[in-house]
Amino acid sequence: MVTVMKARMSLEKAVEAFAGFMVLLSVALTYFVDPNWIWLTIFVGANLVQQAFTGFCPAGIIMNKLFGFKPCGKSA
Repeated sequence: MVTVMKARMSLEKAVEAFAGFMVLLSVALTYFVDPNWIWLTIFVGANLVQQAFTGFCPAGIIMNKLFGFKPCGKSA
């Protein structure tokens, strides 16, 4: 499944999908488990804002190393 996703998804889109999943997960955990899970939502949001201004994205680096996702415009 990862191989199929790599062929169709750029690194940027993979990071966006992962961030969206993490926000939804953290909201569900906040509602069903413990209100302190809201800190995960805050962490994900802060990382997205930081990445927008600096271009540095730890999740993107990890996805590139582990799964081989490539940034837009770069050939696999």
